Amino acid sequence: MSIAKTIASQIGNKAFFMIGAKNLLAHDNALSFKIGRNSKSVNYVKVTLNSADLYDVEFGWVNKNGYKVRSTEEGIYFDMLRGAIERNTGMYTSL
Repeated sequence: MSIAKTIASQIGNKAFFMIGAKNLLAHDNALSFKIGRNSKSVNYVKVTLNSADLYDVEFGWVNKNGYKVRSTEEGIYFDMLRGAIERNTGMYTSL
């Protein structure tokens, strides 16, 4: 739970608001959430802390037929999380 809280604080509440994040779910070493409509057809994001103390981010599409991974970024530092979200969703995380 504390890893998920740390990830959420590093991304920031304003960024969550701007991308329409909802259904935040804490995993053992990860945080996942759904996001609003965007140009890249991504509606699910999962940020995982890896063994090198960096983040792996998975961007996917969830619907009634299942789940499809659209893109991934590995070895991301905490200050690069917002940029990864912007690149892979086409949504801004700040004004």
